[in-house]
Amino acid sequence: MDFYDVIYGRESIREYDPKRKVDPEIIKRIADAGRIAPSACNFQPWEFLVVSSEEMLKKIKPCYLGNWFKEAQHVLIVKGFRDRAWLRGYDEYSSLETDLTIAMDHMILAAENEGVATCWIAAFNPEILDNALNLNENEFVYAITPLGYPKRGYVKVGHKPRKDLKEILKFI
Repeated sequence: MDFYDVIYGRESIREYDPKRKVDPEIIKRIADAGRIAPSACNFQPWEFLVVSSEEMLKKIKPCYLGNWFKEAQHVLIVKGFRDRAWLRGYDEYSSLETDLTIAMDHMILAAENEGVATCWIAAFNPEILDNALNLNENEFVYAITPLGYPKRGYVKVGHKPRKDLKEILKFI
């Protein structure tokens, strides 16, 4: 698929087929796109968790209240390690969230390329995830997304309105 078709075609899907699983080889290709994402000083302060077992899905799905989320067969969790991120010497700014954003974006675009639906979720209850995943204080769940296929008959909304390039691009 053409790269621009991927980025223009990607949208948040909120209707998942509860019976259709994603092939593990496709999930591996999606995760590999995150693996090769750039990070500050190439520290790669992340781990990608794919939850597919019924037992773990039951533990983590209450972290988000949308009913549509509960239909997904897989959930991708992007986890970061606070002590592995690059810190800027001037003010101790941590690159962690930036690094995790880049990795998540790579994986979401890879999923679109594979025909797998996603919906970037930051509005989750971190306490539920921390407990379900038994995270320590150094570990941080940044974002999650379902991985799956839209319900039969789902029609993509299409490209949402965006500001005109003239409004946001300045050559100075």
